Amino acid sequence: MKVILKSDIKGVGKKDQVIDASDGYARNFLFPKNLAVEANKENMAKLKAKEDAVKYQKGVEKEEALKTADKLSKILLKIRVKSGENGKIFGGVSSKEIAQELEKQYKIIIDKKKVDLKETIKTLGTRTIDIKLYEGVIGSLRIDVISEN
Repeated sequence: MKVILKSDIKGVGKKDQVIDASDGYARNFLFPKNLAVEANKENMAKLKAKEDAVKYQKGVEKEEALKTADKLSKILLKIRVKSGENGKIFGGVSSKEIAQELEKQYKIIIDKKKVDLKETIKTLGTRTIDIKLYEGVIGSLRIDVISEN
């Protein structure tokens, strides 16, 4: 009997996957515990509609990420910091500060976890960093760290 899983079941399958299950297993375990539904025309149509909606949403999100990547490529983000002699910064510039400055100066909201910063920036100057916007979409942002003094 073909069934559509409603949740992940270890050793059986993932959510929204269509599997072949024995009649007894489906009727005595999967259906009573509301873990699966029978794969009839109506349920298959619902599954297809759900998959189409998810695919459309992912397309919209990717389009937004591409627009944001284009905006980021045109920006030179200036971050003012306190510094000592030889261009050394007191503390450092972290991904959190980069995300906050980007929102404050350009109204672009990006999660700090998406800023691909290997280590905090500890010197003055201009550099380019990558920002992971979406699966397969990486934007590059130029940052100019300048002294307040």
